Amino acid sequence: MIESMTGYGKAIVQLPTRKVSIEIKTLNSKNLDINARVPLHYREKELEIRKKLAHNLVRGKVDFGMYIESTGVDSSVKINTKMVTKYMDELRIISSSSSDSLLEIAMRLPETVSSTKEELDPKEWLLIDSAIDEAIKNLTEYRKSEGAVLEKDFLKRINIITNLLNEVATFDKDRKKNLRERLIKAIGELNQKVDENRFEQELIYYLEKLDITEEQVRLKSHLEYYLEVLNTDDSNGKKLGFITQEMGREINTIGSKANHVSMQKIVVQMKDELEKIKEQNLNIL
Repeated sequence: MIESMTGYGKAIVQLPTRKVSIEIKTLNSKNLDINARVPLHYREKELEIRKKLAHNLVRGKVDFGMYIESTGVDSSVKINTKMVTKYMDELRIISSSSSDSLLEIAMRLPETVSSTKEELDPKEWLLIDSAIDEAIKNLTEYRKSEGAVLEKDFLKRINIITNLLNEVATFDKDRKKNLRERLIKAIGELNQKVDENRFEQELIYYLEKLDITEEQVRLKSHLEYYLEVLNTDDSNGKKLGFITQEMGREINTIGSKANHVSMQKIVVQMKDELEKIKEQNLNIL
């Protein structure tokens, strides 16, 4: 089953004094590119978070965010009452303002509020770590859902190219015969004596250069292999990309050798479908 690199996952955990929200967004990228926004309180766990994301998400541009909303009293922040009282006493000497006004001024002055670094609670982190796992799981489900949509589109376009290849085979049956007859007729109209043996050898050589049997066989094989990889348990966008490159080579060669208007029109249609596959293929994990 294929997975899209585009995805979104979210999870929320409620702690005694705060609510922690985890959001993960992913977009397509050739390699793994992680951008992690982790609050200062949990910064020591950033490397662990990155390793978890890399292990589970494999490839793509990953935007990870951890957001904290306070829902209780923050015990890490304390008012230095002695310093505030001292500031207010000194301010009264030079000002006749009310106590409320003096308090407002005092609270803006240095060292009135102290903040102590709160140690990370291991039990609290276990809950947050589980929330990260949940967000990754939700994102993976999103990726699979997007991948299922892309898979339907791939199957449709591979089927179209296969049908077009069958049309090429139909035209190819009489193509070389008609080419041979046209060349013999053209030589006859020249009214020139030619070496029949030499002419036959050159004719065979020319027709062999225009033969597309091998290209048809290889293209059919590539189409079958693409479907085989598409149906594997693992999502392998890079391998699918390599297969489409091989398809393109065979289609281009058929077009250059065709020398047949109807076949060249079919080749253009095959190229159009293949380009659509290539474009969508860039978003496969």
